[in-house]
Amino acid sequence: MKILVGVKRVLDFSIKVRLKSDGSGADLACARMSINPFDEIALEEAIKLREAGVASEIVVVSIGPQPATEILRRALAMGADRAVLVRSDAAVEPLGVAKALAAIVAREGAGMVLLGKQAIDDDSNQTGQMLAALLGWPQAASAAELRLDGDVATVVCESDDGLETLRVSLPAVITADLRLNTPRHISLPNIMKAKNKPLEEITPAALGVDLRQRLKVLRTEEPAKRRSGVMVSSVDELIDKLRTEAKVL
Repeated sequence: MKILVGVKRVLDFSIKVRLKSDGSGADLACARMSINPFDEIALEEAIKLREAGVASEIVVVSIGPQPATEILRRALAMGADRAVLVRSDAAVEPLGVAKALAAIVAREGAGMVLLGKQAIDDDSNQTGQMLAALLGWPQAASAAELRLDGDVATVVCESDDGLETLRVSLPAVITADLRLNTPRHISLPNIMKAKNKPLEEITPAALGVDLRQRLKVLRTEEPAKRRSGVMVSSVDELIDKLRTEAKVL
């Protein structure tokens, strides 16, 4: 079975986000970028499935600008077999990503798609669900555990109400949560080997996909700074402040 894994180039999670002066979005100039952490977990799970003899090939796909080849090389160093970059210099929305991935799935004949449940830059949590709808495949979102038995995947998913166990028939779209696994350390020899692995660059037009933006960001602002706390001298004073000053959000 061939597994397709989507990876996104995002601002490194350890970097403080700075906004552009015109409020149009985050300032990414000279910022350190990395693989979206949830996507890295999805890739690790695909590698584990290949090591278990379930998967035969892992293809990683990214939709973005040319510098996205850097994260694709990192994905190849982790253990992916091939990489595909759908080149787009403009910002891409979740529906556009889903359409591009659907086209790649059809071209590659993948039997499973693994994605991170969301990207840490926009936190949309939409691409996996949209992709499943476009393909007409079952889906399991926010997977914390994954087991395969033939053509059936048993997935333990995290939800607001706790854990739920789903059984879905393959092919399927599965999105990874934090507790699914811990991504492996990349060794120097694997980094060197990744330089010789295939990395294909194609255009959205070659896939017959329109990635034009349909949403317009009016303005981006930092959240209001949290006010400093106050000390109270008694329980009665605390109750009075909760009654007269506390606000229900």
